[in-house]
Parts: sequence; structure tokens; C-alpha cells
Amino acid sequence: MNKKKVSLKDIAEKAQVSTALVSYVLNGKEKESRVGHEIAVKIKQIAKELNYQPNYLAKSLRSGKTQTIGLIIADISNPFFANIARIVEDEAKKNGYTVIIGSSDEKAEKSWDLITVFLNRQVDGFIIVSSENSEEQIEYLIEKNVAFVLLDRHFPDIPTHFVSLNSYKAAFDAGVHLIQSGYKNIGLIAYKSQLFHMQERIRGYRESLVENGISFHPAWLKEVGFDTIDEEIKVGIDEMLASAFPVDALIFATYRLAITGLKYINALGLKVPDDLAIVSFGQAEVFDLYYCPITYVLQPMEELGKTAVEILIHQLKEPHAEKRQILMEAQLMARDSSRPKAVIS
Repeated sequence: MNKKKVSLKDIAEKAQVSTALVSYVLNGKEKESRVGHEIAVKIKQIAKELNYQPNYLAKSLRSGKTQTIGLIIADISNPFFANIARIVEDEAKKNGYTVIIGSSDEKAEKSWDLITVFLNRQVDGFIIVSSENSEEQIEYLIEKNVAFVLLDRHFPDIPTHFVSLNSYKAAFDAGVHLIQSGYKNIGLIAYKSQLFHMQERIRGYRESLVENGISFHPAWLKEVGFDTIDEEIKVGIDEMLASAFPVDALIFATYRLAITGLKYINALGLKVPDDLAIVSFGQAEVFDLYYCPITYVLQPMEELGKTAVEILIHQLKEPHAEKRQILMEAQLMARDSSRPKAVIS
């Protein structure tokens, strides 16, 4: 059944107001146009009853804006990034934007492909979880005056808008927590990456040992490749346990590293935390379902996602606004996997 598309004029006739007034209200400009509250409510109700659908193509041609945001995340299969994507999508929708999402799978080439596709789709701006070796892509966006915000990861040598976690402090607190719980030989499994947030997690871990009088042993730190995680974690844990100073606790720098490591710890028949205490970055339901609830670093996902959208939208309105660079604090959620070490008398 072919129904005639509802126009602003149809709504105006039913509301007995001008088409311009309807346009102001449906474009969210009733306050600046001083439209009365009651008439604004009436117009919105009529638009809903008539199932009015705005012509976004015509609108974008008039304004030069598409009301779309390109979101590039690192790994859609990771619950942290999946949740961040949902938060960004919901927050953008509240502000009248649609989000197009792509996953770089931690590969700079794929990140560049996504940027190119999104630019061709004429997105108004980007929210980007950077992959390693993508500095040139960020420089390109700056050169082309494209609005963007870096989320979760940033490059300290490139002046950009960003919202991220204070990874140094989060890792430092994880180390101190384990030390205060009686663990002395603490290992860290991280990604083999020069990305700033990962290097900050390594730095925070190492300084937690130094500041508490514990000598760091190289065998305690294992950095694994994104594409060889399963094999390298097995080798790393074996080497940590077989070293002259075998580890009694482990910090995992990401959720994916933790899940892979816990599978292998189970296969070895080791008990958490009796044989090995665990702290991980990244919260997930699976940490509650494990036989020993896992202590984790709670990242402020809601605030990270919402703030990224807020910064981008402000940037779209004020292109020359001062750079906003925000580091948010994590919260350590202590559970059974890092309970105080039993003292043998």
C-alpha cells in the first residue's frame, strides 16, 4: 500500500501553525526560536501520530552535515569495546547522530581502510580507538581538519582531543594491592606493543614493585603478540613458574590476555589464588562465573564513551576549541582471586 510521505506542511496544517514553526521544533530549535512549550509538545505529538520521517538526505545537502559519526574500535569481540560501542551509539543518538562502527582488529592497515570508507561516507567526525603504528593516520586527519577524538588510547606526542584511562595509576594500584595482600613475586602479562597505554601499564606495574622494595626480575614480565597470544602466554607462564623466583601472582594487562591465561592456568591444574593470585584489567561477566571470582580493574566505560561523544559534538560546533585531554581513574574491585596470602606458620 503506497502511502504519501508526510511533510512539514501536513503537520503545520494539523497543528494550525506555520511550516517554519514546525521546522524549528523538529530540528530542536524551539528554545532559540522562542516557541512556546505547549505548542512544541503539540507539534511533536502530531509528528509522531502521522509517523513523520525526516528527509536526512535533503537535510545533509542543505547543512553539509550527515549527522553521522564514524567509530573505530580495536576488537568488537572484546566485551570492553563492545560495551563502549553501545554507550557511544546511545549517547550519539540522544544528540541526533547515527554511529557507523568498524573494528580495526588491532591492525593499522584495517584502521586506515575504515577511515577511508567513513570519509567517503562523509561522516561528520570520528571517535577512534587507535591501533599501533597509526600515527600517520591521525596526522592526516589533523591536516585535513577532520573532527575526531581518540578514545582509550592516545599518542602523547600528537596534540589531539582524547579521553582515556590513567593506565599507569591503574597498574600501579593493582601491583600495590597484591603486595599488600602478601604476594611478593608478581608477574605481568602484557601485549608486545609500543602503544602508550600499554607502556604505561608496564611502567605502573614495575614502579609498584620498586616503591615497595621488591626487586624486579625480567622473567616476571612477558609481552605477547596480538596474533600469537595463545602460544606465547603458555610459554610465558611456564617460564615465570620455572624461573629462579617463581611468580605467586599475575596481573593481566587486558581482558583477552586474562581469559587466555586463565584457561592455561586451569590446564596446568593450578588453583587460584592458592597457587597463583590474579588481577586483570577489564571487567566482564565471565570474571563472576569463574570458580574463584577474579579481581579486576574497573574502567569507567560509561564516562569514557559519553565524554568522547560530548567532546566530538562540541568540536563539531566549535572547530577551534581548545584541546580537551582527559585521563579517567580506574577502580580496583578486589575479589577472591587476590585474597590475602595464607601465612604458613
